[in-house]
Amino acid sequence: MGKYEMYKDAGGGYRFRLKAGNGQIILASESYVRKAGVEGGIQSVKVNSPTDSRYERKQASNGQYMFNLKAANHEIIGTSELYTSSASRENGIESCKENGPDSPIVDLTGE
Repeated sequence: MGKYEMYKDAGGGYRFRLKAGNGQIILASESYVRKAGVEGGIQSVKVNSPTDSRYERKQASNGQYMFNLKAANHEIIGTSELYTSSASRENGIESCKENGPDSPIVDLTGE
């Protein structure tokens, strides 16, 4: 089973990453000012990750593939890592759909 990790970044902001059971990062968030913001972001992933239409499939400027998970208001909730093929990106989306709704949250903020 996957997990969410909440942590503080180098600038003191709050972030989360969704990891698959094998430890690979599936999705990473932007930086939030408050811990409540990152907690809300995780809840948004839990709600939106099962819905295929919430995924924006993109190709990066270097030719690699990635995706954004968006909320109903079209705001980006999280961004994937880069993939070498569109098939790998689709596997990442499927992993996000599988792990997103029910993965536990691990708080690494020390608060």
